[in-house]
Formats: sequence, C-alpha cells, structure tokens
Amino acid sequence: MLRDATGDDVHLMLSWRNQDANRQVSKTSHVISAVEHAAWWSRVCGDPSRRVLVYERDGLPCGVVTFFDLRLDGPRTGAWGFYLDADGLADRGETLPAWLEVMREAVDHAFDALALDRLDGEVLAHNTVVRQMNRRFRFVEGSPVRQMHDGREIEVIPISLTRENRRRR
Repeated sequence: MLRDATGDDVHLMLSWRNQDANRQVSKTSHVISAVEHAAWWSRVCGDPSRRVLVYERDGLPCGVVTFFDLRLDGPRTGAWGFYLDADGLADRGETLPAWLEVMREAVDHAFDALALDRLDGEVLAHNTVVRQMNRRFRFVEGSPVRQMHDGREIEVIPISLTRENRRRR
C-alpha cells in the first residue's frame, strides 16, 4: 500500500536512505545528514510538482516512492524513484516480494492516480538487477550519460514507460 508521507515518517525515510544498499545505487552516495534531509523535506512537502509516498507492507512502513517533475497540464509526465528498508526486508526474507509490490504499486499510482501519460526515471548502469526489473515492467532505456556526483563519475541511464506500454495485471 502507498500512502502520503508525513512529518512523522521523516526519520524513517532518512534511516532507509542512508543504508549502504541504497547509497550504492543512488546518484547521491554520501551519508545524508539530518539537516540536509530536513531541508529536502521542507522543499518537497509543499511542492505541487512532487509527491512523497510511504510504501507499507503488511501494515509496516518499509519504503519510499517519490514522484517529481510532475507536469499535469498538457502531456502528463513525471519522474519517479524509490528505495526500500533494504536491511529490514532482508532480515524478514521479504526483499523480492516487496520490490515487486512497490514497483507495481508505484506504476499503478503513476498511471491511475496521477493519470500520467509517461513515467520517467534513471538507473545507474552498474545496477543490472534493477535494470532487469525495469525491463520486466516494460521500461525502455535511453542512451547512457556520464555524470559526476559526490566526487565520482557514474553512468546514468534514463528510463521511461508510457501508459500504452504499461504491463497490466
């Protein structure tokens, strides 16, 4: 289940975002400070071009889905990303089912609740597991781009999914 994030979720979101597994597959790889995270939250919580949702599994918060760069007039487009409580889900043996579920729910939210025509995102080139999962959900990869983030050069691959190509249950 996805629900709107609240101020009560901020501490959990930061703890998940700073887990090694999440930092290794993110453009921003440094440990995010509480001050940096609070500044991010104050920017996004009132921004009409963004949505921050908490993913719950069996009533337990265990991930974050963000939608950003939402353009809801004309062609309806937006970008997205997500991260999970990698450590907690691994401890419970629920990583793969949660991963499939959060992606399914996020895509459904993008096309059903937000009524997007196209959903965009990015994936790091070395993250082959996520790239395979994205293909399973019919995301199409664009041309890789080299970028500098946190003092390291990374290869970022844009992805997109249109309403017409979306996999239906």
